[in-house]
Amino acid sequence: MSPSPSTRRQFLKKATASVAALAALPTLIPASALGKDGFIPPSERITMGFIGVGGQGGGHLLGGAWTYVQGGYAGRNDVQVLAVCDVWKPRREDATNRVNQHYAETCAKGSYKACEAYTDFRQVLARPDIDAVLIATPIHWHAMMTVLAAEAGKDVYCEKPSALTVAESQAARAAILRHGRVFQAGTQQRSEYGGKFRQACELVRNGRIGQLKEVYACVDGGGFVWADRVPQPQPVPPELDWDLWLGPAPWEPYPGFTDAHRFGFGGINWGQHHYDIVQWGLEADRTGPVELFVDNGVAAYRYANGVVVYGRGYPNEPIGSQGGVIFVGTEGRIAVDRDNIASYPASILRSPLGPGDQRLPRNTGHSNEFIECVRTRGKTICDVETAHRAASLMLLGGIVKELGRPLKWSPEKEEFPGDPEANGLLSVATRPPWTL
Repeated sequence: MSPSPSTRRQFLKKATASVAALAALPTLIPASALGKDGFIPPSERITMGFIGVGGQGGGHLLGGAWTYVQGGYAGRNDVQVLAVCDVWKPRREDATNRVNQHYAETCAKGSYKACEAYTDFRQVLARPDIDAVLIATPIHWHAMMTVLAAEAGKDVYCEKPSALTVAESQAARAAILRHGRVFQAGTQQRSEYGGKFRQACELVRNGRIGQLKEVYACVDGGGFVWADRVPQPQPVPPELDWDLWLGPAPWEPYPGFTDAHRFGFGGINWGQHHYDIVQWGLEADRTGPVELFVDNGVAAYRYANGVVVYGRGYPNEPIGSQGGVIFVGTEGRIAVDRDNIASYPASILRSPLGPGDQRLPRNTGHSNEFIECVRTRGKTICDVETAHRAASLMLLGGIVKELGRPLKWSPEKEEFPGDPEANGLLSVATRPPWTL
């Protein structure tokens, strides 16, 4: 039996009142989805993929000495980590789970996409929803991945060294510039450590130590050679994609370990940190030396203005081992590293810069600047040309050490004039299909 008209009217009246009452209640939309209380709306967050999440890459992702932000990039409310890639299965799965757990605890359901795990970095680069990638792989992959990331339309933060050969570094520079991508090298000393490196370079550039004569880089030049045959091959662990770990390196049996610096020698690990500050103090971010030679067993570099850079520390100077440099002028010297800065005489450090003195760029942090430049399309403090010149300086030192004879260098043409033997060491053959 159908309800009477009066019953229907009573029901509709009650239903209308209930709907009105519900509409009057506040809608519970979390702050993380609206961009309130310090949260960035999902549509405005920079989306990132992380390629290589071992010690250094894992520190960047989840918090460590290289991000200077608690919780790493995953802890930033202006970043959304969408992908984690590593050839080691336990690493990528653990990192992915930790990222997703963090988001589940701090973000509203539906305000973020889940982070996904990948073995092959090309799958990360193929995702159109990723803005930028951070590369912290074994060093023989750095330049190759930078080129492929730029071609895929991604901005790049790349750990040092940014390349293993000068030709690789040139290819990375060309790809970044051709595709209009933002690049930040992981040489963070210009941004961090209380501004000690900036202070030292500003004082040097403004003549506080007189005419600059010598620079001591505290680390020798470096380079690489493809490793010799493995004497006792080991079975490849099922959790490792060994072929992809090798990538552009010649195929060889698994040696029982994976070393991020396996093919490097000399200052290949720390060198770019040191030589980046050498270049900054010399105002040489767009140029390089004109002559190289070996001095008492270390690489030495002479610039067009007569300044000589040595790949060792200054005699009896304890400062310098942690990314440090010693600048020596006609009226004094400055020694700086991550922990200390000192001048001789001490009065040099107490000499303030005046209104007409040259000032060097400042930022609120190396990682902060990268994210800001991804958003604004600005130039980072360690952009691709700066990184290229610092990496080249270190790698040229490896070449002169290998040949053991003086070399002329053209920083404009980036070649050894009339020296085919030396020019042959600017590049190296790689394993197909990984070619630049």
